[in-house]
Amino acid sequence: MKTQDSAASTPSSAAESAPPAATRSRSAARDNERPLVEDIRLLGRLLGDVIREQEGDAAFDLVEQVRKLSVAFRRDADQEADKALKKLLKGLSGDQTVSVIRAFTYFSHLANLAEDRHHIRRRAVHERAGETQEGSVDVALSRLRWAGISPKAIAMTLAHSYVSPVLTAHPTEVQRKSILDAERDIAQLLTARDEVRMRALLAPSGRDALTPRELAANEAQLRARVMQLWQTRLLRFSKLTVADEIENALSYYEATFLREIPKLYAHLERELGNQNVASFLRMGQWIGGDRDGNPNVSAQTMEYALRRQAEIALRHYLTEVHHLGAELSLSARLVDIPPAMHALAERSPDTSEHRKDEPYRRALTGIYARLAATLKKLTGGDAARHAVAPQNPYFKAEDFLADLRTIEASLKSHHGAAFAAQRLHPLIRAVDVFGFHLATLDLRQSSDKHEEVIAELLATARVEPGYAALDENAKRQLLLRLLNDARPLRVLGAQYSELARHELAIFETARSVLDRYGRMAIRHYIISHTETVSDLLEVLLLQKEVGLMYGVLEEPKGSGPRTEGATCDLIVVPLFETIEDLRNAAPIMRDFYALPGIARLVQRSGAEQDIMLGYSDSNKDGGIFTSNWELYRAEIALVELFDQLSNSHDITLRMFHGRGGTVGRGGGPSYQAILAQPPGTVRGQIRLTEQGEVIGSKYANPEIGRRNLETLVAATLEATLLQPTKPATPAFLEAAAALSTASMRAYRQLVYETPGFTSYFFDSTPIREIAELNIGSRPASRKASQKIEDLRAIPWGFSWGQCRLTLPGWYGFGSAVEAYLAGEDLPASAPGRKAAGAKDRLALLQKMYRQWPFFRTLLSNMDMVLAKSDLALASRYAELVGDARLRKKVFGDIEAEWHRTTKVLTLVSGEKQRLAGNAALQRSIRHRFPYIDPLHHLQVELVRRYRAGQGDERVQTGIHISINGIAAGLRNTG
Repeated sequence: MKTQDSAASTPSSAAESAPPAATRSRSAARDNERPLVEDIRLLGRLLGDVIREQEGDAAFDLVEQVRKLSVAFRRDADQEADKALKKLLKGLSGDQTVSVIRAFTYFSHLANLAEDRHHIRRRAVHERAGETQEGSVDVALSRLRWAGISPKAIAMTLAHSYVSPVLTAHPTEVQRKSILDAERDIAQLLTARDEVRMRALLAPSGRDALTPRELAANEAQLRARVMQLWQTRLLRFSKLTVADEIENALSYYEATFLREIPKLYAHLERELGNQNVASFLRMGQWIGGDRDGNPNVSAQTMEYALRRQAEIALRHYLTEVHHLGAELSLSARLVDIPPAMHALAERSPDTSEHRKDEPYRRALTGIYARLAATLKKLTGGDAARHAVAPQNPYFKAEDFLADLRTIEASLKSHHGAAFAAQRLHPLIRAVDVFGFHLATLDLRQSSDKHEEVIAELLATARVEPGYAALDENAKRQLLLRLLNDARPLRVLGAQYSELARHELAIFETARSVLDRYGRMAIRHYIISHTETVSDLLEVLLLQKEVGLMYGVLEEPKGSGPRTEGATCDLIVVPLFETIEDLRNAAPIMRDFYALPGIARLVQRSGAEQDIMLGYSDSNKDGGIFTSNWELYRAEIALVELFDQLSNSHDITLRMFHGRGGTVGRGGGPSYQAILAQPPGTVRGQIRLTEQGEVIGSKYANPEIGRRNLETLVAATLEATLLQPTKPATPAFLEAAAALSTASMRAYRQLVYETPGFTSYFFDSTPIREIAELNIGSRPASRKASQKIEDLRAIPWGFSWGQCRLTLPGWYGFGSAVEAYLAGEDLPASAPGRKAAGAKDRLALLQKMYRQWPFFRTLLSNMDMVLAKSDLALASRYAELVGDARLRKKVFGDIEAEWHRTTKVLTLVSGEKQRLAGNAALQRSIRHRFPYIDPLHHLQVELVRRYRAGQGDERVQTGIHISINGIAAGLRNTG
């Protein structure tokens, strides 16, 4: 395939006549992008060669013809190109269409790899020039030093911190592991190619004679991997299972987390003057434990997830211990060995005469044997090699860690510190962070399911026949009484429903896996749709039923025997999702902690309270501005509540942000998002979900993965110690409230009040086809209906991304600003604000953009979403709506709001172009989007055929591959 025409074009006449400084700047930009262009051209050429070889010249020429017409459609809105493209696509056979779609889909994947490589390349250039970049640990620590904060104080802050990205599965994940593995190989080959280029640049002339040969060998390997991609199917024949999702997620641990997280800690410690940094950054996982709306998740999948997680961790440790044994060949005849190290070697079953004087090797052979036995015990698997038979498994990861620290102390005290730095230190850190569990697995279920189980238990035990019909106060009183009763609820021999057995099995299995894999294996139990205090108490009662909670909430009064106070193994985490739920979050938590014994229970159980905030459903409920505003208000209210509680109970509040891939689901740059949190909401504590294609784009490449983890650490440090976000002024808050009211009104008027809107959505987006695609284990809708209310937020946002309207990420803001400038929705209690003119109100919004991180970040994210939208392409999807009047009405409303929003963004931000402050994304869009456009045109044509009953299996296959390609090209769509 050729690369885009502009990549090879000459400077425009405007550029040639520009002032010298501008010309130099543009020339420098082109020079900076040259390696990226070269990589894209190389990969495009290799893909083109493969297509010619595998499919023939006619197939390649067809791809080029579609590409050129798509470029003409994009650049010039050429009506002739539009007609020619439609005619060409309608005439394609099913096989031809699939071939063209595959070509552009794979090119999207390859362009992403080239872009990732260029990102790393540019970062290295900046670092060599001594230019640190925003969001890096180096910049954060530099700012802390300027603020007079000592390395010791920073280390102490981190010792009390908890930062955790949490990987989740969802119904739009499109990547197969086979594709991910091949792409990782291509990324490594691009890295190797860069290294050869660098040697050639740095070496004296004529000294690097091997470079052409090495480059040729590299290209041959790239060609093989590109051919592998072409011959590997993108789609699954069967529905993705939970086990498949688990394996996909675990591939990121092997490729990135297990090695890059220890490197990040080592970098932190070096920059802090070798201060010891406690392990505060840990991984979280939902896959295998998230049952909300997914009937395929069970106690068995939860056990499988933890077993596989343990296997990944243990096999990594076994490999590292094996290599350590090869490296630490130190002889006791040449170096002194302290008593503790000698004892560790003596405990080893290694009796080989060849290693008699090599205590480190003997010790490591014994450690390997214990790890191998641990692997067998926890997972049933066998180690790859055995110097001695597996024996004496480790009971817990801390015991393994203690043996490694014995080796470390011995090396440090006897002139062997250099040996420890390369492999032993990263291994020690990995064990400290990942243990035998690898990642903390969250459990999640909807509150209504818990209520059903509790109601059944109470009715069967003849405690309360109509629990569900009780009012909230009666439920609380009953649940509190039962929590203080030592007796279980289950009746021996009684027959319980499948739901009750299923849910109780989850709790029982949780108790057993905690004993098996360690206390960090499961920490959080998340309650979806938390709407009342009883929703929290029900989960406490279910924990008590299986022994995860023990003791009593209220200690008995008087002189009778004292009973141990209650302790709970799992943190009960409410998830507040809808607009109404967010508004009730603080009142619910206040009432919960006012109950007798609850605060002491939380204190005794670790003094931690996680609260999860859902970005997805709040957005689908009220639009992007109102969603973000209500999240902001809820956080402030919760912080105020827990600050009050801390006067009598020292409980740490930790916000868990349920961010999705798209901006409409809380996505966007993590660094800016964390710094934009309300004052006092971080304090070293944050969890956030990583979802969809974002996981691949952030963590598939190890180096980019470490940089993205760095941004979480850097932002957490800055938000905690520098507190850059000051409280918003009353005028800011008042304006935001008015904007929220108007934005939600405009959004709901379109989505929930426009007759026929649901039909428009289902007809103009590929939502039906997404629901049929084997891309996730979870159903796309909570119920078997076509109501927007029942649709999951993920396919809702994903579908709008596929048709390039990206509506959830911006709709309503334009109307909101226009209403605000007109003086609407301002509170009657502020006559001064109402009396102000539109000019003054605009000036206030511009001030908010400059001074308020919350507002600036939200508008920046909208800017990004609008830059990725395309009304011309969206109009092609609108043609799929058969009702012409409905199509004209709804698309007209959306188009008008799009123009309003782009206009007001320019007014408020002062930026006339989209992405004016994001050169990297500008570059990305410039190089990638011309190759996504053909996929949209092809998708529309195939969806039209499929819905008209004209399609066969090839048509459906083409639609599904186009969904993959568009998602890969847009990157943050899930």
